Amino acid sequence: MKFYNRKEELKVLRTLYRQCATQGKMTVLTGRRRVGKTLLATEFAQKQPHIYLFISRKSESLLCEEFLREIRQVFDLPVIGQISMFKEIIQLLLELSLKKHFTLIVDEFQEFYTINSSVYSDIQNLWDRYKRKSKLNMIFIGSVYSLMNKIFQDSKEPLFNRADRQLLIKPFPVKEMAKVLKDFEQNSTRTLFDYYVITGGMPIYIDLLATNNAFSLNDILDFILHANSPLLYEGKNVLVEEFGKEYNTYFSILSLIASGKTSRPEIESILERNIGGYIDRLESDFAIIGKRTPINAKPGARFVKYHLKDNFLNFWFRFIYRNMSAIETGNFEYVKDLINRDYSTYCGPMLEKMFHDLLSTQKQYNKIGTYWDRKSENEIDIVAVNEMKKKVFLAEVKLDMGKISIEKLKKKSEKLLLSYREYKTEFKALSMVNIVDYLK
Repeated sequence: MKFYNRKEELKVLRTLYRQCATQGKMTVLTGRRRVGKTLLATEFAQKQPHIYLFISRKSESLLCEEFLREIRQVFDLPVIGQISMFKEIIQLLLELSLKKHFTLIVDEFQEFYTINSSVYSDIQNLWDRYKRKSKLNMIFIGSVYSLMNKIFQDSKEPLFNRADRQLLIKPFPVKEMAKVLKDFEQNSTRTLFDYYVITGGMPIYIDLLATNNAFSLNDILDFILHANSPLLYEGKNVLVEEFGKEYNTYFSILSLIASGKTSRPEIESILERNIGGYIDRLESDFAIIGKRTPINAKPGARFVKYHLKDNFLNFWFRFIYRNMSAIETGNFEYVKDLINRDYSTYCGPMLEKMFHDLLSTQKQYNKIGTYWDRKSENEIDIVAVNEMKKKVFLAEVKLDMGKISIEKLKKKSEKLLLSYREYKTEFKALSMVNIVDYLK
């Protein structure tokens, strides 16, 4: 698949590279595995002198031996003695950067926690000494989100406050997904919606499905539910390293949230234990779940609903992880039948989420959310507010347009609209047929 999107990120990276002509710059690329961080960095660097170093789990001396070979492919190094520590590699490159303007990409940077955690202090010391005189554009990439945040955002860590920019790389937005599918001659709104539901805009998943001609829901499920499918155990592959030894507890919580148990009391009653610390880490440290409160709720409101931010992980925990016994015995047809049975129900909230995402790209509203009252009744799927222009947009979202009643929507919104008495109000029914309106 060709390189798509990322125009804003490339613009930032190019600006930083130009600034390196007078002083070194440090950039951090974070985001979950498979989102395209490495592809972004190498796409940016391909037309300029650059060195790419991948931190694999091997001894530091072997890594340094490998890195010297990589460096010699770009620069004509003098004969030097044996280098067995990464800090010596960094110092060598910083010395070179005093006269040469180039980019250094260090991938899987968090792996030094396992190999030699003193590397972070070494880099801090060297960077502080050389930055002002250097012309080095240094980019650190990491796929373990929690560790990368700790390295660069924890005030107790040596590299805290050293990065000039930290870019969080996100999945493709809906409009970009539509462009990709169009290049594969797929213009169906249904295909776009299924790709949104199952891939969540993750570039590698879109590429896997599209290059294997899996465009219908049936073909998508056939591709995923196969003994040799690269996506069958993807949720575990992505998250086990993040969660460590306690991954089973985290997986149980995520599976319940994906299955509709979205409040902490519901989850705790099923697991029969306090999960406060786990929920906090899933939200703050791992950035996997988010909170939903009514759009007009005060800060600290207790009526909180949790959701998985990542559509693919939501799908995986809802349908794959929960049925792992059937998958382990090779009974893929059972899982496929179960998905087909529940898919329409599952897709209702996903269509709401898709319209939330589409509305956010229009930049017309400063608040976009949902609403429900204190009794968890009178729920409104979309509430979007422009406080400057005093406009409020309320929408009911259903797969079947015929099941939407604007009169019922107006009735449900009466209490909410007391907070927006002077606002111009628009009521809307949204269904699959409206997706194309928001792609223009």
